[in-house]
Amino acid sequence: MLLEMSNIIVSPMLTEKSNLLGEKHNKYVFKVNPKANKLQIKQAIEKRFDVRITKVCTSVYKGKLKNTSVKSGGHVIRTSGHRDLWKKAVVTLHKDDKLNLVDGEF
Repeated sequence: MLLEMSNIIVSPMLTEKSNLLGEKHNKYVFKVNPKANKLQIKQAIEKRFDVRITKVCTSVYKGKLKNTSVKSGGHVIRTSGHRDLWKKAVVTLHKDDKLNLVDGEF
């Protein structure tokens, strides 16, 4: 399936763990389109940030089941639904390249 380059990268994931990965191991974490494969992710990040990528690891997370209660007219209505599935990509950059996602480069 063909995806546009602008639709592959959803957002960078800025957490304590991802910041440590970036500082120590030159790895960066992105939330990506679940339909994108590793090659598309690599090409999109290389084109957008002008860096060289050596490795891409992906994980697919299924959406959690969530229950909600709504009070309506004296009755409690319980509904259930689920969150969307999403995909995480951990990208390892070449040792000479760096990304600065905290300062708003994204």
